[in-house]
Amino acid sequence: VLTGCQTSAPKSGGEAGKTQTVTLKAGHPVAETHPYHLGLVKFAELVNEKTNGQIKVDIYANGQLGNERDMIEGLQLGTLDLVVTSTGPVSNFVPEMGVVDLPFLFRDRRHAYNVLDGPIGQDLLKKFAAKNIVGLAFWENGFRHLTNSKHPVNAPADVQGLKVRTMENPVHQETFRVLGADPTPMAWSEVFTALQQKTIDGQENPIPIIYNQKIYEAQKYLALTGHFYSPSLLLMSKAAFDKLTLEQQKIIQEAAIEAANYEREQIKKQEDEQVDKLKAAGMEITEPDRAAFQEATKSVYDKFAPQFGQDLIQKILDTN
Repeated sequence: VLTGCQTSAPKSGGEAGKTQTVTLKAGHPVAETHPYHLGLVKFAELVNEKTNGQIKVDIYANGQLGNERDMIEGLQLGTLDLVVTSTGPVSNFVPEMGVVDLPFLFRDRRHAYNVLDGPIGQDLLKKFAAKNIVGLAFWENGFRHLTNSKHPVNAPADVQGLKVRTMENPVHQETFRVLGADPTPMAWSEVFTALQQKTIDGQENPIPIIYNQKIYEAQKYLALTGHFYSPSLLLMSKAAFDKLTLEQQKIIQEAAIEAANYEREQIKKQEDEQVDKLKAAGMEITEPDRAAFQEATKSVYDKFAPQFGQDLIQKILDTN
């Protein structure tokens, strides 16, 4: 394996010399069967190949390096180089990011990709720079659905009184509050035990998380509400990024986008297969009327419009 860059490689203020091997430490919160992991493996392969083995990426799954918020703080401190995270804790760092968490904001995947990969999403990614983080690309978590151990959910009224684990995310919490649930933020690592012990009634996540994390072992009912479209993000420590040459930085940025497309495909593929697998595992699945949920959560927009700006919300809604 060649470890030397071409001598014509553009220089930067980076400290990574032309022949020095760099190992980047990457973390994510979920199982190795989940597309986050598959996407990071693809990203690592692309980076390794395009840098002729100069940059290696070591991947730590299952929240080994802490929960999402811990890992994002690790990027700021320079103790961690790369993270794939949901948008859950991100608005604590970049408040404007919370706009993408509004319920029923995105009509479908195509709409989400057009917003996130277009000027609106790219502007949001740039806001990470002020926090010593490089926003490399939007990946995907997926449309989120509701599971619980009490009863089938067919209408908004069925959510009333359910104690639902949510992410540490004000928009998510408010959405479940207006539905009459008791939103309970909790670290992901504690959720499965809490569901088993029935200290919470339910949780909400995309299908690949519900399946890969074996939520069906602790929950009987799944409602395909699709209440939030949840992007994920590939973020990098600015300290680590700045140490690379301009050539290497470009490779990282291109690989992040190429891996994003691959990771999104994996999410879609798993979703298509796993609903049937969840049914086979004994879950009772309902498909509630989304319009009723949309109507019931309208007030969330009123609450957050002053924070995110009605103009930005409207721009997103008006995107094809």
